Amino acid sequence: MFQKVKMKLPKMKTHKGTQKRVKVTASGKLMLRKAVPKKMRKSKRTLYATRGDIPAHKTVEKAIRKNLPYA
Repeated sequence: MFQKVKMKLPKMKTHKGTQKRVKVTASGKLMLRKAVPKKMRKSKRTLYATRGDIPAHKTVEKAIRKNLPYA
């Protein structure tokens, strides 16, 4: 008499700006780019030292994970 209808929840949207700026490692850590202001004023040694990614701070991590629901 009555049929069960499965209601699907809508998918959560990924924030594309956050997706482009943050990398998620295999262990689940969030990696961000280091900030380097005015790179023309820096020496080559300083620029080389500022290369690479750093792990996101715990206070920011919660907001980032909210923007990346499937990461």
